[in-house]
Amino acid sequence: MTDITTDARTSQSAIAEDHDDHHHIHRDSVHQRLRANSSIMQLNKILVANRGEIPIRIFRTAHELSLQTVAVFSYEDRLSMHRQKADEAYVIGKRGQYTPVAAYLAGDEIIKIAKQHDVNMIHPGYGFLSENAEFARKVEKAGLIFVGPTPDTIDGLGDKVSARRLAQKTGVPCVPGTPGPVEKFEEVKSFTDEYGFPIIIKAAFGGGGRGMRVVRDQESLKDSFERATSEAKSAFGNGTVFVERFLDKPKHIEVQLLGDNHGNVVHLYERDCSVQRRHQKVVELAPAKDLPEETRDAILNDAVKLARSVNYRNAGTAEFLVDQQNRYYFIEINPRIQVEHTITEEITGIDIVAAQIQIAAGASLQQLGLTQDKISTRGFAIQCRITTEDPAKGFSPDTGKIEVYRSAGGNGVRLDGGNGFAGAIISPHYDSMLVKCTCHGSTYEIARRKMLRALVEFRIRGVKTNIPFLASLLTHPTFIESNCWTTFIDDTPSLFTLVGSQNRAQKLLAYLGDLAVNGSQIKGQIGEPKFKGDIIMPTLKTRDGHTIDSTEPNKKGWRNIIVEQGPAAFAKALRKNEGMVLMDTTWRDAHQSLLATRVRTVDLLNIAKETSYAYGNGILECWGGATFDVAMRFLYEDPWDRLRKMRKLVPNIPFQMLLRGANGVAYSSLPDNAIYHFCEQARKHGVDIFRVFDALNDADQLEVGVKAVLKANGVAEGTLCYSGDMLNPKKKYNLEYYMDLVDKIVKMGSHIIGIKDMAGVLKPKAATQLVGSIRQKYPDIPIHVHCHDSAGTGVATYVACAEAGADAVDTATDSMSGMTSQPSVGALLASLEGGKHDPGMDLDQIRAIDGYWAQLRLLYSPFEAGLTGPDPEVYEHEIPGGQLTNLIFQASQQGLGEQWAQTKKAYEQANDLLGDIVKVTPTSKVVGDLAQFMVSNNLSPDAVVERAESLDFPSSVLEFFEGLMGQPYKGFPEPLRTQALRGRRKMDKRPGLYLEPMNLDKVRADLREKYGHASETDVASYAMYPKVFEDYKKFVAKYGDLSVLPTKYFLAKPEIGEEFNVELEKGKVLILKLLAVGPLSEQTGQREVFYEMNGEVRQVSVDDVHAAVENKSRPKADLGDSSQVGAPMSGVVVEVRVHEGGEVKKGDPIAILSAMKMEMVISAPHSGKIGGLEVKDGDSVDGQDLICKITK
Repeated sequence: MTDITTDARTSQSAIAEDHDDHHHIHRDSVHQRLRANSSIMQLNKILVANRGEIPIRIFRTAHELSLQTVAVFSYEDRLSMHRQKADEAYVIGKRGQYTPVAAYLAGDEIIKIAKQHDVNMIHPGYGFLSENAEFARKVEKAGLIFVGPTPDTIDGLGDKVSARRLAQKTGVPCVPGTPGPVEKFEEVKSFTDEYGFPIIIKAAFGGGGRGMRVVRDQESLKDSFERATSEAKSAFGNGTVFVERFLDKPKHIEVQLLGDNHGNVVHLYERDCSVQRRHQKVVELAPAKDLPEETRDAILNDAVKLARSVNYRNAGTAEFLVDQQNRYYFIEINPRIQVEHTITEEITGIDIVAAQIQIAAGASLQQLGLTQDKISTRGFAIQCRITTEDPAKGFSPDTGKIEVYRSAGGNGVRLDGGNGFAGAIISPHYDSMLVKCTCHGSTYEIARRKMLRALVEFRIRGVKTNIPFLASLLTHPTFIESNCWTTFIDDTPSLFTLVGSQNRAQKLLAYLGDLAVNGSQIKGQIGEPKFKGDIIMPTLKTRDGHTIDSTEPNKKGWRNIIVEQGPAAFAKALRKNEGMVLMDTTWRDAHQSLLATRVRTVDLLNIAKETSYAYGNGILECWGGATFDVAMRFLYEDPWDRLRKMRKLVPNIPFQMLLRGANGVAYSSLPDNAIYHFCEQARKHGVDIFRVFDALNDADQLEVGVKAVLKANGVAEGTLCYSGDMLNPKKKYNLEYYMDLVDKIVKMGSHIIGIKDMAGVLKPKAATQLVGSIRQKYPDIPIHVHCHDSAGTGVATYVACAEAGADAVDTATDSMSGMTSQPSVGALLASLEGGKHDPGMDLDQIRAIDGYWAQLRLLYSPFEAGLTGPDPEVYEHEIPGGQLTNLIFQASQQGLGEQWAQTKKAYEQANDLLGDIVKVTPTSKVVGDLAQFMVSNNLSPDAVVERAESLDFPSSVLEFFEGLMGQPYKGFPEPLRTQALRGRRKMDKRPGLYLEPMNLDKVRADLREKYGHASETDVASYAMYPKVFEDYKKFVAKYGDLSVLPTKYFLAKPEIGEEFNVELEKGKVLILKLLAVGPLSEQTGQREVFYEMNGEVRQVSVDDVHAAVENKSRPKADLGDSSQVGAPMSGVVVEVRVHEGGEVKKGDPIAILSAMKMEMVISAPHSGKIGGLEVKDGDSVDGQDLICKITK
């Protein structure tokens, strides 16, 4: 475009404020000198009466033309980028004088600012005052130049009805419609009576999709008319509408026009703006890809004809609809610059804004070199409007602070941005557009691919954007073929199957920021890890001294038999094996027993390949049991992801899991089909051996699990749970009892007979008798023994087992063994060394692996239970090893830590009250919950029996009494059971027979609807623990996948200035450094946390939970007043079941109280009306805190 500005100006009269660094621009400054050679005649200053991206776009061209620029802004926009990009900027009115939008409609105030600051020209941009003829008149009356059409032209064309009349006068085809504006419903109905449906109601003044309704039937006509007129009046100050016949699936084609002050008009070719949502353009293309040449030429000619007929001046756009037969119909002329003008600029090389300004200054098209014969197109351009809208929520605008903003760039990418920068506050007051991204390529396909690449490059965090939707749109076959129509988005629900950015880095920072402000929120953690350094990895050597290359896992091991020959062949080989086979429990039961099950996946994977060599002829217990729900509940990890990753790194060693019979890995019975589905998934993803047990040794319950494993083609280890002392004639669990159970286990088809001694009470003599008896009766079936070393006799018991004929036993690595864990692998190897039961393991390699775990245990020191040595007292209280650790944690959480000795005694008493049951999860939890309930309420065994009808027993106790956990040997204790249940159901057979099959298809569909996708393992997790799974998904949505975070930074914040790495995935590493934690904001209760991420400063806002805590003292219940209901123990109110003034009957639930994993129902002691309700969901309470009053 020719530059007509020949008069050089060596200085500008206005000295402007630089809003970036608050210093003045001097006459000899660089950017003054750059502008000095291209000033437009005698004009020197332009004001843009707009906000967002369009003022910045205009300022850039104005600066190229040596014009000083002036921005105006509302008070709410005082931090906006357009204010900073101008040479001068002035607020519109005083604070509070105008609403955020009304400020930009205050034409008189804007003109006043222009006059006060020697402005020559006003550019209205688009929207706001751009189509307001009265504003244009006032601008010109004030002696200023309006960059746009004449006021009369705006009057004649800005109104769609007037534009329609003009088209009819000039012979340009129009869609059938009302001859003029419509104000009454009767006029609309008259039109539909003549032309039928569908119709479209449009606002006569304004655009952008507001005041526009498509009506397809008579029933919705009146409501649509009223809504359209109301919306038009609200948006444009005028509720006038007109009506047209609606075309199905048309294309929206618009022609860019330029006219000068001498009657000359040219077109800059067309744009395809068919991709719209509710009549608002989303993506635009220039030129239209497959428009027939004759249709294109006719449209271009008619557009120019329309403009010439009204002596059109400046930039404008003629808009048309093209139906499926390529017939076109004129819609309107927009007398302003369009949002999408950038794509026309890209394909023509013409700066439309520069032309606007120079035409307004008096230049002709010929002077600018813009004659029709010189205008041509090159290639294709696509524009995407990137907005802060959430496509998943109906494109609802999102607000907040932009935390991260990284834009695209490179060849063929143009960005026109407004408030897109880190730290920008996106308010609800204005349009949601952040930036326009325009991509140019020699072909449509190149431009499309370039746009996709650009969208992927964007990183916008803190607010939702429509980028995932744009990516979905650009990859849809219809868009690829450029066959979109105006309602394509609304007609294509599949576009909303979005693959959004994972936002991993910012979510990770949110967690690290919370850790820096509030400390670790991991349940059960006390203090920070003792180990602060980097763990030294072991080097394994062969017996002849060669270093083992553990960069790849070992491929040799017992699992090959399972994979190649099947479960039965494995069992046969195990029985035939001469030495004792050791199963290492370090990856599951050992850390469950010693460290509250808190060891994370990353720390298992770090030693996985080395383990595949050192334990190559052993078995690994690594999954199931408590590790399943704890992974989600407290570690925020997917247990299935753990299983898959472990399996990949340890392909040679059989994996064993713990399966609670008909419970699966849950704490109560589930429908049988849920157990079968779970076992199928577990087998598919890496589990080989399933140790199946039932907490009550209920054979019917046990059989459900065994059958499910056999159907999944897994190795079924049917297991008896050992309890008490078999040698004590006073105990009901004797040899005859166990042998009868073994017979049933064998009959089920189990490949292996398991003996599970949860409490470590299996004495060597009893082991010899039990194992020897089983071996004698079943010489061909392998026997696998598991015990805890609580009393310190575990190794002796295992030696006895080996001599009696056992084939496999469970041990733990030395530094994770003993006490409530399993016996030491090193001690057992030494005990069996050189004999016929020697496992044949390399002790040096085993010790090398142990060096890793010794360091790791120090890293997990905040979860140590504080046990210092063996506890032979276990023969009395019989508390299972894993539960002992959990009980200490729970007792501490509930304020019973100092009464630990009393709790252990209560455990014995609770067991007796329940009928001396087998104590394995979940029945051990029943005994533990009852024991803590007794201690916290100072109840003796006699008091429990006497007050059973009025006590609010823990939920687990009631579930046990109902029969939800199966049938105990020799039945339930009566009358305690009946009195505690108070009329609740009693099951006399296995619970699964009372349960309807789980509708897994519905679970799958519900999860997909809620989370966008659902794998079969997600379905299995939800079936086991619905609430835990939902909470886990909610946490991950907020903080992302934390399994990649090194444990020391998962449990404790780094030091200020400490640099550390996080590998998000292979080849993608974040380098992080904590810079500072800001002061507390008294207004928000938040602190700003500053991290450096890959050299870039990131900031996250974190709620300071300590600042938000109110020291509220709750009233205590008066134990002598029967109307007052108190909390039976400390905990959290998870659900309130009543409301103020509500009626309750005796025994009705008032609230559900939870403490750690223990829940109980607080029930009404008598009938009456609720008054003085003191708690709500989520409240923390102490024992005897007043819950409510019940007045009779």
